[in-house]
Amino acid sequence: MKEFWKIIKRYVKPYTGYLGGSVLMNILSAVFNVFSFSLLIPILKILFDSSGATYTFIPWSEISDFSGVTNNVYYYVGNLIEVYGQSRVLLMLCLFFCVITLIKTSCYFGASAVMVPLRNGIVKDMRMQIYRKIISLPIGFFSQERKGDILARMSGDVQEVEYSITSTLEMLIKNPILIIIYLTVLFAMSWQLTLFTLVFAPLMMLIMTAIGGKLKARSLEAQQYWSDTMSQVEETLGGLRIIKAFLAEKKMTGRFEKVTEGMRQKNNKVGIRQASAHPVSELLGSIMIAIVLWFGGTLILGSDATIDAPAFMSYMTILYSIIQPFKDLSKAAYSIPKGLASAERIDKILGADNPLVESANPIVIKEFEKSIDFENVTFSYDGSRTILNDVSLSIPKGKTVAIVGASGAGKSTMVDLIPRFYDVNEGCIRVDGNDIRKVSTKSLRALIGNVNQEPILFNDTIFNNIAFGVENATLDQVIAAAKIANAHEFIMEKPEGYNENVGDRGSKLSGGQRQRISIARAILKNPPILILDEATASLDTESEKLVQEALDRLMSSRTTIAIAHRLSTIKNADMIVVMDDGKIVECGTHEQLIEKDGYYKKLYSMQAL
Repeated sequence: MKEFWKIIKRYVKPYTGYLGGSVLMNILSAVFNVFSFSLLIPILKILFDSSGATYTFIPWSEISDFSGVTNNVYYYVGNLIEVYGQSRVLLMLCLFFCVITLIKTSCYFGASAVMVPLRNGIVKDMRMQIYRKIISLPIGFFSQERKGDILARMSGDVQEVEYSITSTLEMLIKNPILIIIYLTVLFAMSWQLTLFTLVFAPLMMLIMTAIGGKLKARSLEAQQYWSDTMSQVEETLGGLRIIKAFLAEKKMTGRFEKVTEGMRQKNNKVGIRQASAHPVSELLGSIMIAIVLWFGGTLILGSDATIDAPAFMSYMTILYSIIQPFKDLSKAAYSIPKGLASAERIDKILGADNPLVESANPIVIKEFEKSIDFENVTFSYDGSRTILNDVSLSIPKGKTVAIVGASGAGKSTMVDLIPRFYDVNEGCIRVDGNDIRKVSTKSLRALIGNVNQEPILFNDTIFNNIAFGVENATLDQVIAAAKIANAHEFIMEKPEGYNENVGDRGSKLSGGQRQRISIARAILKNPPILILDEATASLDTESEKLVQEALDRLMSSRTTIAIAHRLSTIKNADMIVVMDDGKIVECGTHEQLIEKDGYYKKLYSMQAL
């Protein structure tokens, strides 16, 4: 339960007003429920009592037990019968019962209604907390986690917390209130009978807790299968073309069948154990009622009876009402462990460490003025394999620097370190002499624009994709950026122009069109530093020409760092950096490197051939 209260404390604080409203409504509901049952039955006994018994009023100050209260109630009802007759008093009591029941049910509804915003608010806050954490975590975290698993935690696990914990919160507020008020009335009616009853109630709860003991572990396993299912669906949607091309439908279906069958078996075990809660609690409650009936009967039938038959009827009615709160608490004993299993998986994301720690007093850079310098930089993703080894390089402002080399040489890793997607293991990277680990990450990335080999577009309009990250961009600004990027013409051919939706990841556009939208986005941002990661590598000749023209316009008057496999596209670069196995092996202009007759000339000759 420690983890449960930790979750409640974390998320309920903004909604304490709703919590207070629920407590008040539940107290009123319980009080009126006691009135509706405990008073009506003894009163009806007066109406239909043929013995002609009469009652004498006892001053309220002299009443010491519940029998004195019922005596005075009988006295008042007897007076009413003498004045109005039995039929009218019966009608009055029936109307009184209806009014009390109306008030009771209204309070019950109010108690449930005020919990709705609380439950939904907690779920919304939880999802937002996970999303903010995902946004804040470095890219390296997601290379170790599956997308489907993260999606499962945001959907299935959060939903399970909603069903199992936030819904349980209502039961944990309402049921203790009901139990306390009902027990208070039962003690007032017969303390001997109530003490006898309390001997068996903890036994019932103990049995229920024992039955639900392994539920959390099994629920955790079931949620893991759900994550595997989501991961496979995500992989299938992303690789559908390859699956069909290689006739792998049967293989993928078999994999999915294996995971879903495992999830079915685990869910069966969890469901069967959870389904046992109601019948077991029903059986135990009935046994308790039977025992109380026997013991209460002996009290009534004994020579020194401490409770009469009408009072005992009222007592049993309230006792039966107290069983339902105990049943609900037993359900909570099942639901909470299941929800805690999901909360544990959510906490794995929320508790993930972010190695990219912002400096306590970060330096804010508003302009790029001098250079980007790599000083003896060494980097490894996992500590087992070195990707960059003692790299030193200076990139002056306004120059175009191309980075070339074989796949796996460390080119992309090198440019990913500049916007601080990762931190170096040794050495440092400086922008205008400032170590980027001491610079505000927001101000650093505001200086940098990215155009990647695989253009990243969002399922939104063309306008919003170009204006992405630029606050209050106007249509004229977006059109100007699109014209520079050679994108305006094809955009205007779309039925809705700049309001055309590009589809999931830009699926409604061709590769060249997606890349030109990506370039227009970088042009609109107007960054002083531009990173091009093989921006034309996957395009056909015609698209490459249009994109290259757009890139040439974008690169003018900017500091550009370009990764390129096609060496013909970077012949005019101010400096070409040649990398091999995580090291810089050559550096110079195209002509200088050709004259050296080294690694670069070998690569260039192979491509020319």
